[in-house]
Amino acid sequence: MAQLGSAEIEALSHVQSLVEAFKAFDADNDGKITTAELSGIMGSLGYSPSEQDVKAMMQQGDTNRDGLLSIQEFIEMNTKELELGSLATSLKAAFDALDVEEDETLTGVELHEVMGTIGITLSLEDCQNLIDSLDVDGDGAVNIEESKLLINSLL
Repeated sequence: MAQLGSAEIEALSHVQSLVEAFKAFDADNDGKITTAELSGIMGSLGYSPSEQDVKAMMQQGDTNRDGLLSIQEFIEMNTKELELGSLATSLKAAFDALDVEEDETLTGVELHEVMGTIGITLSLEDCQNLIDSLDVDGDGAVNIEESKLLINSLL
């Protein structure tokens, strides 16, 4: 069985951290980060960027130009220097395998089993942590829409 390398595990961990950071930035839990939310969280972290710096950060990541950062834009903005294609391909294969079963949700146990089926060794704990970090609605599983976030951010 193939095993994820340390670079791939580090990349997964980085994406998980970004999802958690996004959740912290998104104070009203609407799935978008506003300029005010970005400025506020940076201030709480001890940074004092100018209004122009915050606007420049927003413009850098706001690819659809709606004045907000979606979670996908936030992850893309913070991962564009990483080589994540092979990891995304592996995860997409895992989610595709799940979709064949027409379950439309993925738990940590299911992810662990599917990853093993496609020849990738990832601990159950890592799989559960990944699911927990992407579980937007708090139901203990990742639905197909939530899973697209991770896969698209890695492509």
